[in-house]
Amino acid sequence: MVDRPPVYPFAALVGQDQLKLALLLALINPAIGGVLLEGPYGVGKTTAVRALLDLMPPVTRPLCRHGCTPDEPEALCPACRERLQRGESLLITEPMRLIELPLNARLEDVVGGINERVALEQRRVLLEPGVLAVAHGNVLYVDEINLLDAAIADAILDAAAQGRTFVRRGAMISLYPSRFVLIGSMNPEEGRLRPQILDRFGLRVWVAPLEAGAERLEALRRARAFQADAEDFRARYAAETAALAGQVLVARAGLPAIQPDEAAERLAITLVDMLGIPSQRAEIVLLEAARALAALEGRPAAQADDVRRVAPLVLRQRRSETIACEAQRVAEEQALIQQALAQATRHEAAARRR
Repeated sequence: MVDRPPVYPFAALVGQDQLKLALLLALINPAIGGVLLEGPYGVGKTTAVRALLDLMPPVTRPLCRHGCTPDEPEALCPACRERLQRGESLLITEPMRLIELPLNARLEDVVGGINERVALEQRRVLLEPGVLAVAHGNVLYVDEINLLDAAIADAILDAAAQGRTFVRRGAMISLYPSRFVLIGSMNPEEGRLRPQILDRFGLRVWVAPLEAGAERLEALRRARAFQADAEDFRARYAAETAALAGQVLVARAGLPAIQPDEAAERLAITLVDMLGIPSQRAEIVLLEAARALAALEGRPAAQADDVRRVAPLVLRQRRSETIACEAQRVAEEQALIQQALAQATRHEAAARRR
C-alpha cells in the first residue's frame, strides 16, 4: 500500500470557521447527512477535508465485506460462519479512513462489478465490492461532485439513503453495507447540482477566500512552512491536533445521550416555517447538528443557542422558489375548488327547498 503524503494539520487552517465546524459536526454525527463545500478554486476545500485524517476516531465495523455481524448468525456468509466456529471475531476496530472518489471513476468502480482478472484467468464470475462498500464506516469525499456522471451520483445518493449497495450482474446478486459520511466539494463556476443531490447534504458551506490581509498573509506563511518541512510543521500542531482528536472521540461517545431541549425544538420548527422551507429534512438535520455541537462542546443537551449557531449551515439554499410558486398555485386551485363546492351545495339546498 502506498503511504499517503503528510496532511496539513486541521488546527493550522487559518479562518474558515464555518468550514471547520461543519466538518467536525459531520464527523461526530453521521446522521447529519454529510457536508457540501462550495467555493472557488484554491480556497482550501480539499486541504481541509484531508486534514480530517488526523482526527479520525476508531470505529468498529464488520471484518467481512458483506457486513456479517455476530448479531445475525443466520445471515452469515460461509467464510464468516467458519470464523465464528473457530472462535474468531467478526468485527475489527480501526481508525476511520478517507476514501476519495476519482472523477474518472466508472459506475462499476463505484457500486462494484465483475472481477475482470478472475473472469479471464479462471473463467468464472466473481462480484467485487466497489468504492461504496469500501467507504462503509468511513468518510467518502467526492471532489467536483457537480461534474459526476448522473448514474454515479444517483448510486451514491441511493447508498447514502439506504446504507447499503445492491449489485446485480446477470443472475448474480450481492449486497454490501454502505454507511458513510459523505463530503462533496464543488466550484459553482463549473455548474450547479441537481436539487435532488443538493437536498441530500445536511450542511452546506460557502468557502469564500480569506478577506483580511493579515489572515491571507498568515495562511501564505503557513503553507510555505508546510511545503518546506511538512513533518516539522505538523509537529508544531501535534498537541492541538491530539486534543482535537480526543474531543471528537469524546463527542461521538457522548452523542447518544444528548437530546435537544424543548426550546431548541421550537426554534428549529419556527425557523423552518418562517423561511418557507418545504423539506422536512431541514428540521431533522438542524436538530442533529445542534446535538453534535452540544456534544463537541461537552454540554448535556442541545439548546436553542446551538440551533442558532448551526442554522446558517443547515438552512442555506434550502428554500425553493419553484416549490413556493407551485405551492401557491395549488393553494389557489384548492380555494377555487372549495368555493365551487360551497356554491354547488347552496344550489342543491335551494333546489330541495323548491
